[in-house]
Amino acid sequence: MSRVGPVTETGSRHAFMSRVRRWLRVLRDDLWTFRADPLPPSVWLRWLPHGVLCLAALGILIGDVAQLMDNGRLAFGLAFPVAIAQGGAVVLALRRPIPAWWLSLTATVISALAVRLKLLSGDAHDFTWPWTAAGLIAQLLVLLLLSLRVPTRVSAEALGLTLLVTYFFQGLLGAPDYTSTGVAAGSLFAVAVVLGMALRGRREARTQLVEQETLTAEERARRTVLEERSRIARELHDVVAHHMSVISIQAQVAPHLVENPSDELRENLAGIRQNALDALTELRRVLGVLRSEAPDGMDGAYGLGEPGTGLAPDAPQPVLDRLDALIENTRAAGLDVVTDISGTAPPYPTGVELSAYRIIQEALSNALRHAPGSTVRVEVSHDFHGLHLGVVNSRPQRPVPPSAGAGHGLLGMRERAAMLGGHVTAAPTQQGGFAVSAFLPRGDAPPARPSPTGEPTP
Repeated sequence: MSRVGPVTETGSRHAFMSRVRRWLRVLRDDLWTFRADPLPPSVWLRWLPHGVLCLAALGILIGDVAQLMDNGRLAFGLAFPVAIAQGGAVVLALRRPIPAWWLSLTATVISALAVRLKLLSGDAHDFTWPWTAAGLIAQLLVLLLLSLRVPTRVSAEALGLTLLVTYFFQGLLGAPDYTSTGVAAGSLFAVAVVLGMALRGRREARTQLVEQETLTAEERARRTVLEERSRIARELHDVVAHHMSVISIQAQVAPHLVENPSDELRENLAGIRQNALDALTELRRVLGVLRSEAPDGMDGAYGLGEPGTGLAPDAPQPVLDRLDALIENTRAAGLDVVTDISGTAPPYPTGVELSAYRIIQEALSNALRHAPGSTVRVEVSHDFHGLHLGVVNSRPQRPVPPSAGAGHGLLGMRERAAMLGGHVTAAPTQQGGFAVSAFLPRGDAPPARPSPTGEPTP
């Protein structure tokens, strides 16, 4: 029992020393560094603050030399290097704030010790000590520049050591017949550090906000692209499933159309039918996954609905024959729509007609949202190469209401066109409207190969 007290005391002493050593290591890592941390140019003033600080450093140099020589009675050979160090610390703090803080503090310690000797000998009297006026301004600027660039903990450590040096000279060492500057210096240093911390925190918060907004916009665009690709996949899946069903039925019926079909023909047709049924089963399984993962309301994202769109997942997919109903719905919503259809429509693949319908639908939806009361011209042109689409709206005639959309409808148009080897362009017109044009190649032509600029090449 007698050993409990000494053992406990020894353990407490070791724990205390361990904490002290750990704190000293942190202090060394924070303050014993020469890394560069340049002061960035101001947003509005650019390099003006740098020039002002250089002028302030020149004023500190001149004023400190005069004060140390005239009032402090120091020789020029000592006063000038101290003034150079304190003025140079302000310039150095523009790039290396921690070494600048060490330089300014060291110069202050040297000048305080030298002036104290003059005060003790009676050569100097009524001198501002331990901080001269120029030295106080230099340390104030250095601490401000330091706290603008380094973490809060490092700023607090630099302020604490500065106050400790001030207390050592004025509170412990002392000197006769001087004007005290310790309390005023400590208060000003604390204000400068707190101000620098606040400005640094505000700058970091603004930077983080910009980064977060950028990430949010990128994530929104990526999600919109993925949703549109999922929708395209579901729609094309329905088209493919329809064709696979037709193949299966035709393979089943074909033997009955031939008199006395051979066993080899029956076997081949049965294999075709079975492969079609297997493919159809897999496609339906994938369709179930895609539709179960579709976001709420995504099937009606285009705004201009027709019977079966967004309400019945198994409804037939719209094609160009249903453009008239789409345009009538748009007119009923308040837009003046005129159409211009040229050329004879060849038998396009279902995917081409579906994508053309969706592109026109999205362009009309954008015109409804962003150009209320405008006149819209819908152009559909058929030629040997493929299908040309154009939707041009005039300047809005009424105030544009705020839109709750994600603002990435053009991404979906481009995804659809690129999938078929085509392209989409969209840009404002000189009259204040907006124009969307698209080209979708015919299904029997090879898909266009995109060039490095993003435009298709033949």
